[in-house]
Amino acid sequence: MTLPATPATISATTPITRIAPPPSPVPRIASDAEALEAARALAADFAAGAAGRDLERRLPWEEIERFTQTGLWAITVPKAYGGAGVKAATVAQVIALISAADGSLGQIPQNHYYALEVLRNGGTEAQKRFLYERVLAGERFGNALAEIGARDYTRRTRLVRDPAGWYVEGRKYYCTGSLFAHRIPTLVNAEEDGREVAYLVFIPRDAAGVSVIDDWDGFGQRVTGSGSILFERVKVEPEWVVPFQASLDRPTAIGPFAQILHAGIDLGIGRGAFEATLPFLRERARAWIDAKVERASEDPLTLHAIGDVRVRLAAADALLERAGRHVDAAQAAPDEASVAAASVAVAEARAGSHRAGLLAANKLLELGGTSATGRADDLDRYWRNVRTHTLHDPVRWKYHWIGAYHLNGRLPPRHGAL
Repeated sequence: MTLPATPATISATTPITRIAPPPSPVPRIASDAEALEAARALAADFAAGAAGRDLERRLPWEEIERFTQTGLWAITVPKAYGGAGVKAATVAQVIALISAADGSLGQIPQNHYYALEVLRNGGTEAQKRFLYERVLAGERFGNALAEIGARDYTRRTRLVRDPAGWYVEGRKYYCTGSLFAHRIPTLVNAEEDGREVAYLVFIPRDAAGVSVIDDWDGFGQRVTGSGSILFERVKVEPEWVVPFQASLDRPTAIGPFAQILHAGIDLGIGRGAFEATLPFLRERARAWIDAKVERASEDPLTLHAIGDVRVRLAAADALLERAGRHVDAAQAAPDEASVAAASVAVAEARAGSHRAGLLAANKLLELGGTSATGRADDLDRYWRNVRTHTLHDPVRWKYHWIGAYHLNGRLPPRHGAL
């Protein structure tokens, strides 16, 4: 469908001047159960405005502030540094709960958690103390990881060291959440001893030379703030530069941890679609004439379809929990075997959530009929959101590595897409 132009749709060359308000200390969530309870309460609050935010492309500045002030953005800070250090499956379920209410809001903190996992694996003790404390003080991290314009995935954003200091130069895209962030972890390359070495640089959002551009125009996940960032000779301090290459060269749980969060987004959107389907079928949909029943909720083919969606969502949920246990094990004792097992378990969870999320969103429209396409209800947002997010990386390669692992004992590659 054609979405309306709104003042929130900014020119691709116009930097956003609005920045997040200064952070303030957040409540300390103490346990996995407390994190899930906080997420459930927040999801109920977010659900009411989800359709309006999507239709009007109203960027969720106030909602993100409320989200942060629950303490949920700090739940992966390790206990040794004052955080809750919750399980991987708990983080994924928090994301799923928020995504069921609003898929965009559920995706926004994903790269914040990812950056903290990179920090946990590659940061110095001083960097961990400093950046974990910033998160407990209410700072949000965005991301500047991906680039477009090169089919070979070559990273062109550079860390430049010269006598005047250290600088970052380049352009990034798909920078989810960076509109609302206080710091933007930026993936860069630097040449060292004749080879390219990767770093993650935690750049303040308001640093001179940083331009955040709201040019994301995908048909789904419309208010994630996933636009571009331009870095023009941005001066950075050495203590912001966290080694990343070493975390790829040795077994770590960074990849499977990142991917289980994506599974949570797809599962959550599917849950939201399913929950929207039930009242629509009970109250508004018409039974098909050949069913010879009075209500759509009594149509035997509809009942079969609803049962199928529910089973697939439940299976995806179980796969997510199982994958979380593997990620926890790999985080605690990373080696070739534990990280490979975690990567494959998470790939299975992503394959399950991919299929379940899309099926739930499809069936909402199919079973609801033409009346389910009404613009005011905005029910198509579930399909647009899950279809957009499931394109993050190809599920066909999940199946490939699952098969290669189980049939031939081949270990999957270590990168953020597995």
